[in-house]
Amino acid sequence: MSDLNDEYDAYDEYDGADGHDGSGASGAYDERDEELHDGLVEEELRQAAAILDPVPAGLRRVAVDAFVLRDLDARIAELTFDSLVDGIPVRGETDPPRMLTFSTDAVTVDVEVTADGLIGQLLPPGPAGIEVLSGPRAHARLTADDMGRFTGEAPPAGPFALRLRTGREVVVTEWLRA
Repeated sequence: MSDLNDEYDAYDEYDGADGHDGSGASGAYDERDEELHDGLVEEELRQAAAILDPVPAGLRRVAVDAFVLRDLDARIAELTFDSLVDGIPVRGETDPPRMLTFSTDAVTVDVEVTADGLIGQLLPPGPAGIEVLSGPRAHARLTADDMGRFTGEAPPAGPFALRLRTGREVVVTEWLRA
């Protein structure tokens, strides 16, 4: 917090103490300085909150689950297979890809998560728009071809889910940690 106090002292000295009236003259306080100051204060507060009052893991999980519900008409595809839990280890394989299967009554999504990205297929096969959801960050957009195959070059980091938009419906997978 001493860094924050130093910033305030610097602004106090700057605002009129050096002979500038803040009217836009050379070296005067302007909106960019205010935005920088606000950004520094916000970051300091964010760091303090993370240390002094972290978000409980259970609450974070509920928040992520609630984020999915913004598509109320979407069907939720449940995780039916995860190679980390259900898979049999292969001897000699040091970093095997993670295999996931999500299912609804109408659609099955098979996904392989590797260090190079995502590879997947929809069953029944067909074209679809796919978004890799990762919280508030920008979503990666993928496209499944007529055979239902899709690839993504960037592996998801942190919690992620897939939102599939076929011609008939919207399907959202459960959230998982990559």
